[in-house]
Amino acid sequence: MLDKSGHFYFNMRVSIFIDGNNFYFGLKKIYEDKKNLSDFDFEKFCNFLAGSDNIVDIFYYNAPLDYSRDFKKYGKQQKFFWKLGKIPKFNLILCKLLKRRIIGTDKYYYVLKEDDIHMAVDLVKGAFNNRYDKAIIVSGDGDFVPAVKAAQEKDKIILNACFKKSASTNLKKNCDGLIKLNSRILEEFLE
Repeated sequence: MLDKSGHFYFNMRVSIFIDGNNFYFGLKKIYEDKKNLSDFDFEKFCNFLAGSDNIVDIFYYNAPLDYSRDFKKYGKQQKFFWKLGKIPKFNLILCKLLKRRIIGTDKYYYVLKEDDIHMAVDLVKGAFNNRYDKAIIVSGDGDFVPAVKAAQEKDKIILNACFKKSASTNLKKNCDGLIKLNSRILEEFLE
């Protein structure tokens, strides 16, 4: 890996930060329910992202579903979270899922809260505590740009892994490199 000044580095310490909700819906757009996405092999995927570098941490951010709305779906998600927890160096960060009513109706929707802020704080905290040399952000969300810049101030290399259709131009522009995720690459990780 070359840094911005042209120095070559190998066997870097890598932290991977996965925006779970963003990643799930990106996969869903590609596969349109043709595959069982809960069978996605995250361990193999993270090893692919890290390449020959050493993974020190994997962070996955999401929220538990509302079990009262669909207990079967909730159970599948819990089984998925349990499976993720068996991956070495994996950290499942559970955030909040807030129920919001549509004004003037009895209908409601859910909003995922705290995932972006947790991810940004962990990215910056890891940089300032020198936990990693390189971070890979698996998200297309441009809100992470200030955290990316803060980590880069500590001479960390930040890569962005994202789907073409959900990629933030601003995030791509401010990261040190890009890993384009597409069906050809991701097919390998669906068991």
